Amino acid sequence: MLMSSGTIMTSSAKRVPIPKNGVDYRGKVVLAPMVRSGELPSRLLALHYGADLVWGPETIDKSMIGTTKRTNPVSSTIDYTRTPSNTSRAQGFAARESYIYRLHPAREGSRLIFQIGTSSPSSAVEAATLVAPHVAGIDVNAGCPKPFSTVGGMGAALLQKPDHLASILSALVKEVGEVFDIGISVKIRLLETAEKTEALVRKLCGTGITGLTVHCRTTPMRPRERAIRDQLRMITDVCRSEGVACVMNGDVKNRDEAVQLMQEFGADGAMIASSAESNPSAFRTSATGGLLPWPEVVHEYMKVAIDVDNKWGNTKFTLGQLIPGKSQIYRDVTGSKTYTEVCEALGLEHLHEQAREVDERLGLYQSRCATALKKAQGMNKSAQAASERSRTERSAESDTRRSQSERGVGAFRMTV
Repeated sequence: MLMSSGTIMTSSAKRVPIPKNGVDYRGKVVLAPMVRSGELPSRLLALHYGADLVWGPETIDKSMIGTTKRTNPVSSTIDYTRTPSNTSRAQGFAARESYIYRLHPAREGSRLIFQIGTSSPSSAVEAATLVAPHVAGIDVNAGCPKPFSTVGGMGAALLQKPDHLASILSALVKEVGEVFDIGISVKIRLLETAEKTEALVRKLCGTGITGLTVHCRTTPMRPRERAIRDQLRMITDVCRSEGVACVMNGDVKNRDEAVQLMQEFGADGAMIASSAESNPSAFRTSATGGLLPWPEVVHEYMKVAIDVDNKWGNTKFTLGQLIPGKSQIYRDVTGSKTYTEVCEALGLEHLHEQAREVDERLGLYQSRCATALKKAQGMNKSAQAASERSRTERSAESDTRRSQSERGVGAFRMTV
């Protein structure tokens, strides 16, 4: 394999045809799907620093079904939103609407893979159909080990039901992939034995998918445990024999290491997760300067987050991943309540005006004022209660003195 213009070129072999609106995973170093850390600004920043493709965070099929799709004229994004059933009608639109998924068709659409959490072929198709016109591919999450996914029969739970997982992929290939001319792929984990993993991979490759990502850990393993790659060569060989692109995932730190591992194990692509979460400039090659210092990355992130009116909670969370936790700036930023306050903490004066406008659009000023008012009211109530207690105490003391006087106690004391 050779590297050209930042992309790794693989040798020709049997290949499942790549649909007209899809994308070939071969020769790509990509951003992994990550909950919270894979929202729109993080994806755009990864692309800015050299990611070839980006996976969005796993989105559950049922959360997408029934959403309202809107084109946002301010951010130029396509937003999928829904109104929580327990929200008061008295609240404003911004407070009532919850964003389920947001994408930027012009800046990422042709390089965005929508990952879906599902346990049903019909629900998977219904949800994927909503976003299919705006993305380059649909990926099924069959590797998440967390209970919120597995208890619903999704994620890694699908690995124990190969036939059912294959039926989901087949339905997506036929009813979404062929209809919208995009690729369908799947992300799995290793099974207990190489024999079981091989059987699973062969079955999935026979569904018509264009790509398969393998996270080189078993379901019980956690991120802190070192990835195991003893099955990787076998998996890449099986995928290649079936004409399916194989992407490796697990402990890939940067683009240079990704290229080296792809060559070592014969993988078609590599996926970066936690390293990109803490510093997305991990996609830069050493030849172009490699990893950038965090202040520069944070500055770029803030520009993107403000530009797309990113949800404040997600921006604050992401900044917490990008800024060293022991620094004073980290404490100042995590204590901020608005974009304007963050810009002040980071010394980004040139972004103040844009930050203020975003704060107003997102209702952060109103929220802050409401919180301050509530706090002031609470303090006022406390003050009133203290004043009432003081009056009560003074009144009780006065009554006591009056009672003693009426009984001659005071007179007795004076004559003693």
